[in-house]
Amino acid sequence: MALTSNDIDRIANLARLELSLEESERMLSQLNGFFGIVEKMQAVDTSGIQPLAHPVAAIQDVVLRLRQDQAWEPNQREANMKNAPAQSEGLFLVPKVIE
Repeated sequence: MALTSNDIDRIANLARLELSLEESERMLSQLNGFFGIVEKMQAVDTSGIQPLAHPVAAIQDVVLRLRQDQAWEPNQREANMKNAPAQSEGLFLVPKVIE
């Protein structure tokens, strides 16, 4: 999938960017280079290959060092609610902004 200068102009317009002719040409070259790499990667047959949990797993056994998920901050709801201008059942009340 090769982009054209019209595509770059449209993308720049959508992103609200003002590109000079030189910047537009450089962007066209870089994006087409990127899409070329993606096309090469998509051409590789990966059927029957198990996905890796980590890239290093391809060359050595990887053991993830995961820690237990523990809540360590104390519950400070009461202290936090002291600054609330309006509250109900332990929740902040805010004005309706969407109708």
